[in-house]
Amino acid sequence: MRPEERDLAYLWDMLQASRDVLEFTRGQSFPQFSTDRRTRFAVERQLLVIGEAASHVSDTFREAHPEIPWASIVGQRNVLAHDYGEILVERIWLVTQKNIPTLVTQLSTLLPEESGG
Repeated sequence: MRPEERDLAYLWDMLQASRDVLEFTRGQSFPQFSTDRRTRFAVERQLLVIGEAASHVSDTFREAHPEIPWASIVGQRNVLAHDYGEILVERIWLVTQKNIPTLVTQLSTLLPEESGG
């Protein structure tokens, strides 16, 4: 299923934020990440963007692409936004290392090729 125009914008936002997470954490180990507040906060912000955009993707598109864990993505956003005292650095790290690379791959296959201009 090809995304509608409205969904396209949200999917692009998710993809860009995911790529930013990978860029921010490139070359870091968990001990480095856990003590680097600036990077942690930047990553958390991008995870908020990913979750917020995912929450606006149409139900029709989400149902057509159950391979993407929509509810988990939105749930992570809700934890970051509302339960910030309960944020576990280990959990954020695992998301950046395991879930985000997969999400980039999934979103890249769903979106049209980026133009060079």
